[in-house]
Amino acid sequence: MTELPPGWRTRRPTLDDVPEILALAHASDIAAVGEPDFTVEEVREALSGPHTDLTRDCWVALDTGGAIVGWAYPHNADRGPRDFLEVYVWPGRGEPAQRPLLELLLARAAERGAEFGHEPYTVRAGAIPTERPWIEALTGAGFAFVKQHARMTMSLAGVAPVAPEPPAGIAVRPVRPHDEAEMRRFHATVEEAFRDSDHPATDYETWRARIDAEASVSYDEWFVGLADGAWAGVLQSSDANAEEGSGWVRSLAVLRAYRRRGVGEALLRRAFATYAGKGRTAAGLGVDLANPTQAARLYRAVGMHPLYEANIYQRVI
Repeated sequence: MTELPPGWRTRRPTLDDVPEILALAHASDIAAVGEPDFTVEEVREALSGPHTDLTRDCWVALDTGGAIVGWAYPHNADRGPRDFLEVYVWPGRGEPAQRPLLELLLARAAERGAEFGHEPYTVRAGAIPTERPWIEALTGAGFAFVKQHARMTMSLAGVAPVAPEPPAGIAVRPVRPHDEAEMRRFHATVEEAFRDSDHPATDYETWRARIDAEASVSYDEWFVGLADGAWAGVLQSSDANAEEGSGWVRSLAVLRAYRRRGVGEALLRRAFATYAGKGRTAAGLGVDLANPTQAARLYRAVGMHPLYEANIYQRVI
């Protein structure tokens, strides 16, 4: 195993470390993409989300002065056959912790795969193309490039709190969160729409438990799209970035039979208008650039642009 510098050590994080970990994540984000891309809630979720045990799955690295200069954790919210590994280090200070933390995560991922009932087990990690030391650490550990992912963003300045009229035959309405059948249909739409992509399948009970565990859920930002009265697509928002004044589209799913009719654009514009009406200043989402629906074209068409693009690397253990 790669050794840490003399006097450095690793330990398990606690929730008391959240402020220091957030500062580390922000420094790493700024170095990689030019601005912070993490929130307090996201740090807490990373440390204590579904199927992540901070006493077994997570580490921080400390330098000789006891400062946190590295942070590592896995993500697999539904115990599926794939883990996503994250390692953050303080730019200019924490790089010596990068490979040791990755090695700890890989060893733990092998155990997690067995615990979750998967063999072999796939692990992934992301890297901004300019993060050469991290990419070298990944490829040196047996990872290979598989695709690119983009974080899209747009300013909501000038966006009216009332969405423009959708195309003829298209309508958008809020989801009915207390209607169990509708929520099941909402989830099934996401699963069906992403079946031809790299999206990992999730059963309804796991998906619903994950939603119910979130600190807050604004169902007035979730929408159903209709085409000639038929259920055609859905948009799911997240409150993760609300404290930073940003709306976040977690999922935009349009069923194959209703694509290229303006359903996706109508759903997005309704969400943007709702975010603007609440005083949000920006909207964002993540997109798989290998998605066969070429969703990135739609996002650019409504005014979004990439904040950054990240390479996704993968290996099987």
